Amino acid sequence: MSEIIYGKNSVYEYLKSQDAGKKIILQNNHKKDKFKDILSLAKKKNIKVENLDKKDLDKLTDFGNHQGVVLEIEDYQYANLEEILEIVSQKDDSILMILDEITDPHNLGAIIRTAEAGGLDAVIIPKHRSAEVNATVHKTSAGATSFMKVARVTNINQTIEKLKEAGYWVYGADGHTDKSYDQIDYSGKTCLVIGNEGRGISKKTKEKCDDLVKIPMIGQTESLNASISAAVLIYGALLQKKHKF
Repeated sequence: MSEIIYGKNSVYEYLKSQDAGKKIILQNNHKKDKFKDILSLAKKKNIKVENLDKKDLDKLTDFGNHQGVVLEIEDYQYANLEEILEIVSQKDDSILMILDEITDPHNLGAIIRTAEAGGLDAVIIPKHRSAEVNATVHKTSAGATSFMKVARVTNINQTIEKLKEAGYWVYGADGHTDKSYDQIDYSGKTCLVIGNEGRGISKKTKEKCDDLVKIPMIGQTESLNASISAAVLIYGALLQKKHKF
């Protein structure tokens, strides 16, 4: 089985960070220097290169913005939750993020991109009723999937219990609570939870959280996109932890 990554930046970032890659497919009649960095990495890693017409690349990427380059790779390898917890066991300021049934791959990719930029240790998603890491996620993350650990778990609520046992405080985003996200003490190990685009966090998962926080809406808009909400919480926690950018 294999999947694809497309777009210059996504392909380049993947090749920089990973040794694996099955095949690069370039659009016919591409400019000589347009993909020189990608081709240089492909040569070093013995990845074969083929050419296709634009219409064939359009079909291969479901008419995505491939920019003339596609990388065929093995199926995405999700991280193991236990291994992640072992790695961060001695990290007092660790931040993780749980996504409770985020179904839009564009949202998932954007959140992974922000999480990687903010230095989070991992993003955790459920195995069911959730977007998977696919070509759209790779593209939207602008290559961040090559660096950010993404774990898939069977049960979000059981995962929260494991995180609490490992010393994490868990905060869920909920527009109906009275507490603003900037009123929380994010010192210590922190896990942030973002819910489904329409329903938000499930009732049982809310009950598992140590606290619920909201992002104040000053204007007429009632809520933010899930990826924007994730970004606000991530950088709110980082700033409170006094990380320097």
